[in-house]
Amino acid sequence: MHILEGLNPEQEKAVKHFKGPLLILAGAGSGKTRVLTHRIAYLISEYNVNPWNILALTFTNKAAGEMRERVDQIVGESAGDIWVSTFHSACVRILRRHIEAIGYERSFTIYDSDDQKSLMRDILKYLQLDPKKFRERTVLSAISSAKDELISPEQYESRAQGDYTKEIYARCYREYAKRLHDSNALDFDDIICKTIQIFEENEDILSYYQNRFRYIMVDEYQDTNTAQFRLISLMASTADDDGTILHNLCVVGDDDQSIYKFRGANIYNILNFESQYPETKIIKLEENYRSTQNILDAANAVIKNNTVRKDKALWTEKPKGDAIYYTRFENEYEESGCIADAIANVVSAGLAAYKDFAILYRTNAQSRVFEEKLVLHNIPYRIVGAVNFYQRREIKDLLAYLRTIENGMDDISVKRIINVPKRGIGLTTIDRVTNYALEHEISFYNALENYEYIDGISRSGTKLGSFVSLIDSFKRHLEEPGYSLESLIREIIEETGYVRLLQEEDSDEANGRIENIEELISKIVAYEENCEDEPTLGGFLEEVALVADIDNVDESNDLVLLMTLHSAKGLEFPYVYLVGMEDGIFPGYSAIMSDNEEEIEEERRLCYVGITRAMKKLSLSCARSRFRNGEQQFNRPSQFINEIPRYLLKQSGVSSTKISSSNTSGLNTTPLKPDKKTMPGIQKSEKGGALFAGNPYISKGFGTTNQSAGSVNYSVGDRVSHARFGEGTVTEMKEVGNDYQVSVAFDNEINRKMMASFAKLKKI
Repeated sequence: MHILEGLNPEQEKAVKHFKGPLLILAGAGSGKTRVLTHRIAYLISEYNVNPWNILALTFTNKAAGEMRERVDQIVGESAGDIWVSTFHSACVRILRRHIEAIGYERSFTIYDSDDQKSLMRDILKYLQLDPKKFRERTVLSAISSAKDELISPEQYESRAQGDYTKEIYARCYREYAKRLHDSNALDFDDIICKTIQIFEENEDILSYYQNRFRYIMVDEYQDTNTAQFRLISLMASTADDDGTILHNLCVVGDDDQSIYKFRGANIYNILNFESQYPETKIIKLEENYRSTQNILDAANAVIKNNTVRKDKALWTEKPKGDAIYYTRFENEYEESGCIADAIANVVSAGLAAYKDFAILYRTNAQSRVFEEKLVLHNIPYRIVGAVNFYQRREIKDLLAYLRTIENGMDDISVKRIINVPKRGIGLTTIDRVTNYALEHEISFYNALENYEYIDGISRSGTKLGSFVSLIDSFKRHLEEPGYSLESLIREIIEETGYVRLLQEEDSDEANGRIENIEELISKIVAYEENCEDEPTLGGFLEEVALVADIDNVDESNDLVLLMTLHSAKGLEFPYVYLVGMEDGIFPGYSAIMSDNEEEIEEERRLCYVGITRAMKKLSLSCARSRFRNGEQQFNRPSQFINEIPRYLLKQSGVSSTKISSSNTSGLNTTPLKPDKKTMPGIQKSEKGGALFAGNPYISKGFGTTNQSAGSVNYSVGDRVSHARFGEGTVTEMKEVGNDYQVSVAFDNEINRKMMASFAKLKKI
């Protein structure tokens, strides 16, 4: 097959680009992975670029695996020299080789979120800080944000002066960094930051990688943070044969899909790319190969309301397809029940498989009622983003043994297993060992080895000694020729009696945990069989540490997938239910009430991502009332629904008294014509409308008339009263969907922004 075969004109331009910076604005479903892989092949075959000189970076192992597979198919044997990986995997590879340059050992451990919280819990105790005032999650979030912006503990401390809370965070940050270093451990942010530190402090190492990676490609560039931007810019400054600095940097992304601000993603990295590199060539990929035109028209209509974006619009040569189905239910139970019923009927009719369906929501808490209804209908499902396999207690315990064997300086892992299974080692003993380690500036494990010199633990001494002997025996066996990782994990299980104790417990939970342990053994065996290099304990632990939720999605399993909109990015499904589309949920109240327009724009981008996951049919739904945070809430339909043109929507109302699901006709339902009398937004229900996938539900006299934004009887300057805040003056009113955001200056000097439908203000 010729490399350019099957490419559209814009894709071909991107593939043929040779030297200098290239920005590919790739809309959802526009074939960006195809462009990247074909560009790699074109560089090699037409421009004689050495595969050794190519680096391709993305964000998930799943995306990297897909790219790797396609590159192998096109390029052939020489593809093995190309680095195709995630940011973190590439940086870990560099760190394993060079981290000694900044004072770490190559056997460093990578801490996950649980390890970080355990460490911060110890630090808060050590600094005598009230854990109720300073929660480990909040402190760690502040530290992570600082690392994303490449702010060191010293810089953070300097900037924090005069701010009491930040001064506390600075103390925690300094101690956190010290303990990570002492434990020869890195957190996820460190993986990027320490690589940058190596490059900035060691010109020879940086020069090596600049010359090695002369052509760099970055996927999902809109998701990069400041640290990742710095990493890329350092490596992409390559000198040509005549000494000219070239930026052979190709970045691919879509600013309309920038949804990870909460993780530190900086949308301005992509928006300002051509400012950073003035010689940039820009190519837009707007032809979509995933969705029907109606779905794309809905997505385009929503996202065009954002002001901070690069102009583009998706289109397809596919047919218009079905209308977007919109249903307003009475409550969340009706919503989940009807959706489960629809899926069951469509699958039983042979029109689709369970794996064709995805239910997407804004927050994890929304999954519970869907789980209940899916179980009642005997529908197999999986929640993406639930407890990660490697976060389960029994798996964490056994991994902690492996990490202790690999890196005895890892205090968190050693402390986790010192009394697992129970050895009669109490908390007082552990505290005394910890204090001894801190006083002598040694690791917790080193302190255990010196237990004879620690005051007050004579009765526990033999138990500590036995634990050290056990770990040392595992280390010795691992060094024996032919001793496999499978043998190691089986020996750990046998010597500790871990599985034996679970078998004695003989409960459903215990049996489930044994099954998980068996799965861990299988994963270790698979790693040893499939590892391209020599399999090592460190290599296995590294692979485990870099696994993300999305990497565990097996699209061949016939299951309905439930997930948040953030988790759904990068996936596609024939049938998508976008649920809980209500102001206050999606978008959330924090975005609605924020003075920063960027908050609502990020929510709108999230909606755009949700809509563009659908290939054939899309259903939007909301509920009149929903039980949240211990109280019944009454919500208006999401403002994003009102941003979709009326003619694209097929609206249905579902009765709360009786629902008929016997009819499975209507696969090609015609959208309703625009009705100028029902403005603004969607206010009128069609009786007998369809909940998608060809499964109409007959409404028994159910209407979905919304209250218009114009129904309030006060305006700016009017005096109003509020049940809680008393009397005040309306200072501003902003229309939000079918509601108003009202600003009131109350007489008691309290200023509040609130939604009119909830505030129930009375004009006086």
